[in-house]
Amino acid sequence: MPKDKQDIPKVNERNVLNIKVNMFDQLLVNGVPMANVKELKNHTKQFMTNVSDDLNMPEKKPLPIPEFGGEILMQSKGIVSLQNDRGTSYKAYMAVQNELTEAFNELRDEFSKKKFGKTFATLDQLTKEGVQRLIPISISEAEPSNYGGNK
Repeated sequence: MPKDKQDIPKVNERNVLNIKVNMFDQLLVNGVPMANVKELKNHTKQFMTNVSDDLNMPEKKPLPIPEFGGEILMQSKGIVSLQNDRGTSYKAYMAVQNELTEAFNELRDEFSKKKFGKTFATLDQLTKEGVQRLIPISISEAEPSNYGGNK
């Protein structure tokens, strides 16, 4: 087995939100069609936070945040895995990227307001770094494929 294959850490399936966009710009989220890309932001936020500790959604791990004086907070092990078909339009690709980015930005903003009473944008640099450590933008983008066939 090639060395690079051995070094890839095993990820628990429940921690991965699989998003595929086919050549017809249709979304498949964890194997379920999603009719409107605008639903993706809230779906991603719910997945990443797993408020109800659902066993089918991401695990959480304790993480010391040096920027918060070493306070230990629970961090999602969630990862968004995005794969587009080679025929996916640029417009659809950007719409998905924008929804995912907005989901993580809102998670950071909501946490900042709850913990510090301020939006993420108004935090000092050190505190922003702590929030970014706790809520990293966890998006893995796979090489485009031809899984949708030909148009």
